[in-house]
Amino acid sequence: MFKFLPGPRAGFALLFLACVGAIAFALFAQYYLLLEPCPMCILQRVAVIFTGLFALAACLHNPGACGYRAWGVLSALSSAAGFGVAARQVWMQQLPWDQVPACGPGLEYMMETMPLWNVLSKVLAGSGECANVDWTLLGFTLPQLSAAFFAGVIMWVLLLVWPRAR
Repeated sequence: MFKFLPGPRAGFALLFLACVGAIAFALFAQYYLLLEPCPMCILQRVAVIFTGLFALAACLHNPGACGYRAWGVLSALSSAAGFGVAARQVWMQQLPWDQVPACGPGLEYMMETMPLWNVLSKVLAGSGECANVDWTLLGFTLPQLSAAFFAGVIMWVLLLVWPRAR
């Protein structure tokens, strides 16, 4: 049905390159456009990095069909986590300003002073800087673009590991 798709190894290599491109754009936005990442943005970057690492591992490992499915599940799970964080941030950006939570401490300070579970719960609860819309591309905010990227990754992985007719 999808004869245009590459094989799993090439597909995971393309996914790895897409993740490298996404991180390169995030660094471009941070250092050239001077957009300081909020804690939710940093979690989304971590999800992209893990997705890319799983895709690279699948490409280098070159397993059979079951192995590709296992790597695909790991890639899809890390992308689903990133999608959840991005969706939460998009939701926060749509809130009226009187309902946006107050700005909290930075991620670095929280990592030094709190247990990891408390840091994650505080970051996912959101803060004021996560609700700011500082920049858009074609009318889409960075979290919206990030959510679209993660959704695309999940669809790509499903297409790659779906059993094909012989």
